[in-house]
Amino acid sequence: MTANGAGGPQKALWTVALSALVGFGAVYVIGGGLGNAGPEKSVTAARDLSPPKAEPSAGSPSKLGEMAAFVTKKTPEPLPDITFQDADGKDVKLSSLKGKTILLNLWATWCGPCREEMPALDQLQKKLGGDKFEVVALSLDRKGYEESRKFLDELKATNVKLYSDASAKQGMALKLLGMPTTILINKDGLEIGRLAGPAKWDSDDAKKLIEAATN
Repeated sequence: MTANGAGGPQKALWTVALSALVGFGAVYVIGGGLGNAGPEKSVTAARDLSPPKAEPSAGSPSKLGEMAAFVTKKTPEPLPDITFQDADGKDVKLSSLKGKTILLNLWATWCGPCREEMPALDQLQKKLGGDKFEVVALSLDRKGYEESRKFLDELKATNVKLYSDASAKQGMALKLLGMPTTILINKDGLEIGRLAGPAKWDSDDAKKLIEAATN
């Protein structure tokens, strides 16, 4: 998995990381550069990046039921202040979203699992979205914002906030190994944790996770 301009050591690191994913199922790992491949160039790998036998912490909503694959940080961690584009093509920084809890979903139009989970993300935004919480759909599709907007409209996913990164470089900055990947970010802009692979984001377990992060 490479990105334009990535150096030799970085390429080696990503090669090792991707090798570790073989044998799992349901995240698209891109072989020709993040966001630069169609489904025919993708490899099915890794739904759950967390240790398969890890013991859940008592009372942690992030480890229950549908959210069992959610990997929680021991303490919230800073994220790179990535830049992406809005509907008008204007640059938006991740830091500008501080002040509310953000569920950042990274996806692409050609990604089958992304298509499967997007309606659930849209329903989550419809039910819980507001001043304290927002679902942000960041498309890493090379075709840009308009194609991604058409895709969401076809799915009738009109509640999630759409942004685009046609360069797909921001996925590398976030250490993305495949799509979809969803990152939960607190109001201070720190990563609470992430889930690699599709999930039922409109489930009760997901709502418990979001409510715990928002309160």
